[in-house]
Amino acid sequence: MSDNDLTYQDYLDRINIQDVLVHAGYTLNRRDGLRYPSYVRHDSNGRRIHGDKFVVTNHGTSCFRPPEQKTYNLISLIKTFPGMFPEHSRSNNPDHLVNEVCRSLLNITNDHQASRIIESHQENKPFSLNAYSIHAFRKLDFEGIKKFYPYFVTRGISLDTQRAFGAHFILATKESSDSNAKTYTNLSFPLFVPGNSTVVGLEERGRPRLDGSSGYKGKAMGSNSSEGLWIAHLGKAELSEAKHVYWFESAYDAMSYYQLHVKDNPSLNSAVFVSTGGNPTVGQMRGMLKQTPSALHHICFDNDLAGSQFTENFKNELLQLVCSKIEETPERKPYLDSLPFNQDYASGDIDLLPKPLREKYAKYESAWEEAMSMRECRLSYEGDIKEQEKAARQLHTDYRTALKSFLGISQQDTAFIRETPQRGKDWNEQLLLDLQDAKQAEESEETRNVASGIDLDVDGEIEVMESEEKKQSHKVRR
Repeated sequence: MSDNDLTYQDYLDRINIQDVLVHAGYTLNRRDGLRYPSYVRHDSNGRRIHGDKFVVTNHGTSCFRPPEQKTYNLISLIKTFPGMFPEHSRSNNPDHLVNEVCRSLLNITNDHQASRIIESHQENKPFSLNAYSIHAFRKLDFEGIKKFYPYFVTRGISLDTQRAFGAHFILATKESSDSNAKTYTNLSFPLFVPGNSTVVGLEERGRPRLDGSSGYKGKAMGSNSSEGLWIAHLGKAELSEAKHVYWFESAYDAMSYYQLHVKDNPSLNSAVFVSTGGNPTVGQMRGMLKQTPSALHHICFDNDLAGSQFTENFKNELLQLVCSKIEETPERKPYLDSLPFNQDYASGDIDLLPKPLREKYAKYESAWEEAMSMRECRLSYEGDIKEQEKAARQLHTDYRTALKSFLGISQQDTAFIRETPQRGKDWNEQLLLDLQDAKQAEESEETRNVASGIDLDVDGEIEVMESEEKKQSHKVRR
């Protein structure tokens, strides 16, 4: 195998995560006293940056960042904290960055540089809705509603759901000065900067292809993708009064979620549904969080690795917003001053907290170390390991609860709910699977009902009483 054919598994096999941390500017903390190696960073004056520490576990293959319990291998470490690495300035692509860092650690020169992405010299004009001809959805215009049918039928989205969201999507056709130019009409979901009523772009979906597969999806040229969101507020109140906000990666998923749950949860008829139109950005999250201070946020991103990372990003933004609202008192100030930039309220210097809090943290860290030791020695009973991990998680919860109280943070300030589809990658996929199951069950019921009209006593005739009895025992769901 040549150096250019190395895979992620090769990196995991050949590189120790301690080397990755050293490459990122961390040094071994010999005075920590932990049973596992810990790595810390120092400022320009050689002083340790408190709260910025990684503890190495699992024989040098993974690490975690106290007080959080999430474990990283070298791949997820690089992708989660790209700004720690000098190579970050040369690549915004997470996979490219992993390759850059790992190849540097393995002393491999890049004979074949990654293909450069050349930006178009054509300046994109700011988005303007006036450049489109618009066909709106009107609940009582049955002829007009038919035009939306091709875009929703393959998605399983019902007419009732379309009517519920009818004020929040349109058919948009880009106008052209060239009469011979071909025009395209897309199902479009208008984007807004939270708190502003001006349309700043469109999340677009084209007609499905003839083979039934999904057609074009993207955003209109000039859309403000960094701040603009599709916001469907089904209630009449202001955003600032919203009680529940549901986050999705596409408007189709938002409508699918509504259709799946509205029967059991009528409060969805007054909720706020948000689509990021792809990867959620910091600007999108910060803008919406500021406009909905009293809302409980439901994170309904896709059930995959990217969706999990988006959830972590959202959690970080929520916690940073909480930090900005903490009232600074003389007792809190030393700890607040130790909080690293863009980190949550639990990332400060533990030594600057009151003694009772320091003791709670020490109990948690000791319990977590014990759990890691039991798992790595391979001599402990699995049930005992799980009990120790459970005890460590509870101590961690106790510590954070006490820290919130000390900082004056309420439980509601940091509350959000992660919701994922029970099956399938996203909510539209679950909707389609549920509809398919319902159709198959209905066909099966109808088949059994037809079978009830046969000659049961083999006398050559179908008797009415026999047929009716059988029909009663096989009711068809309509």
